[in-house]
Amino acid sequence: MKTLIIYVSLHHGNTEKVAKAMANALGADLLRVEQADINMLSAYDLIGFGSGVYFGKYHKSLLELIDRLPVLENKKAFIFSTSGIRKIQFIHDFHKPLKERLLKKGFNIIGEFSCRGFDTYGASKIIGGIKKGRPNEKDLNQAENFARVLKDRK
Repeated sequence: MKTLIIYVSLHHGNTEKVAKAMANALGADLLRVEQADINMLSAYDLIGFGSGVYFGKYHKSLLELIDRLPVLENKKAFIFSTSGIRKIQFIHDFHKPLKERLLKKGFNIIGEFSCRGFDTYGASKIIGGIKKGRPNEKDLNQAENFARVLKDRK
């Protein structure tokens, strides 16, 4: 399955570490969002979209890229993120806006992954950050395992 991962990773490289672990497991091409050309996406069977989470939101450059995409009916996608705080569905689901945008563009979302990441964004900077050392080896192994499972999803 030809796979592409598009990601945004600022500050500490948390999301890039996860993206690389997933790309390794999937044999995927890996692009930062500013390198992505929307015209090339149709060549891929599966596309991963990932970002760090900033004050509960994905980075705007990733959302803007998705807004520019043409409708790609039934294209498989997965979503991933890193954040200082935990993703809690129904309470703090920062994947929801990205998921809604992708669904409107015709994507079939086959998986979601999130893990903690070292965070010195905003007020956490005052105390020296939160979740220092994350993503750690366990997080990266979980990201690889998540990616391997995606290979088998149809």
